[in-house]
Amino acid sequence: MTTNTESQGNSLDIVKWALVVILLAAAIIGNQMYSETSVLVRAIGVVVAFVIAGFIALQTEKGKQALAFAREAQIEVRKVVWPTRQEALNTTFIVLAATGILALILWGMDAVLLRIVNFITGV
Repeated sequence: MTTNTESQGNSLDIVKWALVVILLAAAIIGNQMYSETSVLVRAIGVVVAFVIAGFIALQTEKGKQALAFAREAQIEVRKVVWPTRQEALNTTFIVLAATGILALILWGMDAVLLRIVNFITGV
């Protein structure tokens, strides 16, 4: 019984995904075909088609899983302790200083290696 239910849901999901692809393709092709129509009308048509396609996609099993994931991610983002402005500035200055020091070290190594190669090759 479970296998039969899963196969029915899976085949219905395939139909829904096919409908989503058709809607998105129609929005893109229609936008190109009616290029002489007002940009506002075409933009509204594309947005409506994308919203309908998104609504249909959310009705599938993968769409429901994606929506649940997005909600869980939003909950996790609320738990994040964001740095203060001063902490962010201090960290930025540390990164810039370390990058500058490393750049100077690499520049110096490059200059030394260039002189060594010039000395060996006689150029």
